[in-house]
Amino acid sequence: MSVSRPTQPVLARRGETSEEMRRVAESEGLSPEFVRQEIAGGRLVIPSNPSHEALVPAGFGRACRVKINANIGNSALHSDAGCELAKLAACIKYGADAVMDLSTGGEIDAIRRAILAHSPLPVGTVPIYQAVAKVDATTDLRPDDILSVIEEQAKDGVDFMTIHAGLLREHLPLALKRKTGIVSRGGSILAEWMSTHGRQNPFYDYFDELLAIAARHDVTFSLGDGLRPGCLADATDEAQLAELRVLGELVRRCRKAGVQVMVEGPGHVPLCDVERNMRLEEETCDGAPFYVLGPIVTDVAPGYDHITSAIGAAVAGWHGASFLCYVTPKEHLGLPELEDVRQGIMAYRIAAHSADIARKRPGARDWDDRMSEARFRFDWAEQFRLSMDPERAKEYREASLKPGDAGETPFCTMCGPKFCAMRITQRVKDKS
Repeated sequence: MSVSRPTQPVLARRGETSEEMRRVAESEGLSPEFVRQEIAGGRLVIPSNPSHEALVPAGFGRACRVKINANIGNSALHSDAGCELAKLAACIKYGADAVMDLSTGGEIDAIRRAILAHSPLPVGTVPIYQAVAKVDATTDLRPDDILSVIEEQAKDGVDFMTIHAGLLREHLPLALKRKTGIVSRGGSILAEWMSTHGRQNPFYDYFDELLAIAARHDVTFSLGDGLRPGCLADATDEAQLAELRVLGELVRRCRKAGVQVMVEGPGHVPLCDVERNMRLEEETCDGAPFYVLGPIVTDVAPGYDHITSAIGAAVAGWHGASFLCYVTPKEHLGLPELEDVRQGIMAYRIAAHSADIARKRPGARDWDDRMSEARFRFDWAEQFRLSMDPERAKEYREASLKPGDAGETPFCTMCGPKFCAMRITQRVKDKS
């Protein structure tokens, strides 16, 4: 059932502190008034469609902890609602802060509604996927189809939506010079549509109508990077920067309309250019929260892109990204299964926490210090309790012990009792 109320920015600019702002302030260790000011200034968003009844509000912005998103959803070849709910349960269990339903196969409505009914996490979508699924060919898509899908998803309770409105017709010659062209699914669909019809991007032409829908349901727009680079050779090129300039314009239009907005960032970027990309977004988009996919920092490790991208994500978070979209080991290879979801989430939780430490967020390193103290005491139970993934840590520890060994032994099987450096250090301390 659709529920309406003023958007978070409208409330914040009136001087009102919403329940969502108070809950985010409490979870982040911030004052409600500070959160209100950040919302009013567009530097923080709380994706919180009032029709999403299961939602526990979360904040995304530089003032908050770096958050991570996990993508789930079916394809035309694989998965159903039951499989996607199992993935959602894994996202919740392993600590994702948000999920996106990227379903492109059958049962799209049923899967989305099931996820919304069961998810305490903010739920995002990419509406153009469902719009295209409803027509025979991408070129059959009409602007009314897009508006209809966005309205429907907003009524269902979707909290944030990727809107590819910054890719313009005049950008296509720049993109077609690239080594890998356009790698965004949404971007490529729109490129074909514009080329076929000789018209401008309908997301851009009908942006005011989209804003009206978002304002009615307090949907947060995540301005998609349809021209994100798909390889290192294409990073930070003129196509990417041309789209970024349009995204800055759209940020200002969102804020004027009282609609919450984030900006999505690049895909493949050399490590040495990650900081520059974060700075460009900050300057071009007036401090809007930056939502990055990776970035992936090398192109040659298929099967390990949860690692290649988590390296870039940690650096991106350190230099200002607010929201990291996970990448799984199946990136570039196939639809993620449950274990892939787990590995992607853990890689990105490590990246996000590392970024919080690098940004010197108050209290961020306390967790690490408690782990270090437990490690030096050989307090295995406490080490497991403090672990990001206690089950995996305990599983590895138990697998390394010989039959009959006590789990609380003051050493691990890497060094054993004779060569354990911390055990030797403790003897030195005792003698001192």
